Amino acid sequence: MNSIHFEEITEETLYIALEIINSNPGYNQLVNEKESRTLEEVKVELLNNNTKSLFIKLEDTYIGIVDYLLLNEKDQCPWLGLMIIHVDYQGFGFGTQAYNKFEKELINNGLSVLRVGVLKENHHAQRFWSSLGFKYFKTAKSNRSNEVDCYEKKL
Repeated sequence: MNSIHFEEITEETLYIALEIINSNPGYNQLVNEKESRTLEEVKVELLNNNTKSLFIKLEDTYIGIVDYLLLNEKDQCPWLGLMIIHVDYQGFGFGTQAYNKFEKELINNGLSVLRVGVLKENHHAQRFWSSLGFKYFKTAKSNRSNEVDCYEKKL
């Protein structure tokens, strides 16, 4: 059985996060209106005091990233800001496995709900989160002024 686990992203491993993010040019285009990101942009997004950023690892291989906010002061809920799988590892169920492990860790830490914002144009992500039991509850503007559909799951 393949073992999915998490590892904290650090300044020293940030270049790996950049490679994972830039393996998904379509997503980057949707979010940032350009196909690739710089190391500095990724550093600002992932190495900050507000969110926790983790690698998704399959055995010893870095295959993805999860970035989340444990408590959003606007609604007192945890929010998953980013879950992305390297393009070479998409389509094998690793995203679902990673989410399930992530959810178990949230439950073990006493959390009972999780929210996620999905760009309105990202139909693939909308289907993915719906398949995991997330329910749409509103449309809002992201920090980058993109329209996002907000989903919630009771854990």
